[in-house]
Amino acid sequence: MAAPSTASIPSQNKAWVYSEYGKAVDVLKLDSNVTVPEVKEDQVLIKVVAAALNPVDSKRMLGFFKATDSPLPTVPGYDIAGVVVKVGSHVKKFKEGDEVYGDINEKAIDHPKTIGSLAEYTAVEEKVLALKPNNLSFVEAASLPLAIETAYGALERIGFSADKSILVLGGAGGVGTLVIQLAKHVFGASKVAATSSTGKLELLKSLGADLAIDYTKENFEDLPEKFDFVYDTVGQSAKAVKAVKEGGQVVTITGPVTPPATFFGVTSNGSILEKLKPYLESEKVKPVIDPKGPFPFSKTVEAFSYLDSNRATGKVVVYPIP
Repeated sequence: MAAPSTASIPSQNKAWVYSEYGKAVDVLKLDSNVTVPEVKEDQVLIKVVAAALNPVDSKRMLGFFKATDSPLPTVPGYDIAGVVVKVGSHVKKFKEGDEVYGDINEKAIDHPKTIGSLAEYTAVEEKVLALKPNNLSFVEAASLPLAIETAYGALERIGFSADKSILVLGGAGGVGTLVIQLAKHVFGASKVAATSSTGKLELLKSLGADLAIDYTKENFEDLPEKFDFVYDTVGQSAKAVKAVKEGGQVVTITGPVTPPATFFGVTSNGSILEKLKPYLESEKVKPVIDPKGPFPFSKTVEAFSYLDSNRATGKVVVYPIP
């Protein structure tokens, strides 16, 4: 995709905006006159091609962390894939025309950007971005950053390694689908188990799960088998601690934390995407896009409603962005 010349970058652009907290269906509005942000010296301006939605977008929109949020109005969106159209004076890694992707907010709930990825243009720090792998479409690339950095970062922090077993709670979700693949194909797990509803069990196996557990029919915490690690993506740490071996570890990314479980919050960094690039290029790790998508830009509110139903498989992506 050719980048627009710097001269053709408009001063205003289309974006989805909310000016008060609430559900997307009530507060998210399309605005054609949002100012295109100025590029700081460590930033690039990106013409957005695709954007993925994440649960943190909805929680932020509902005002769950208003104490540390940036002031309203807000253009939501963390995950982005697009084309660099302007480069700040200190930027070394990227040039105009580069196809890039990333989670644009270094810290998810500490003053995230007021102009996120659900806009035609957004300004992003160099350090949170990476070059898009050539074998991935913009939709596939947009689906990855926050989820894969969360999946990988937590596995790394708990010291996950080859020949260890892991149970993934919420194996068919945006993060869970990637934890299964990373644990099996990057870290070399001895056994990967994962939970999902009945219709998604085959997907778990196709991603590398040795044991797919139907949570509608059995309680994972009651199984005789225990695991070295449990990765909780759904907020069930109280049950998760019953499924781990003595001396094992439980990590959770949402909900209340029951000791000895620990919480992991991601810090966005393009270097993780660069580190995982060989696995993405070799397709040992593949993006999983919900089959209902991608949602067109005009249907962004519907995309949020679908995300909030907790029924999505993999990631919900908005594409194309005008």
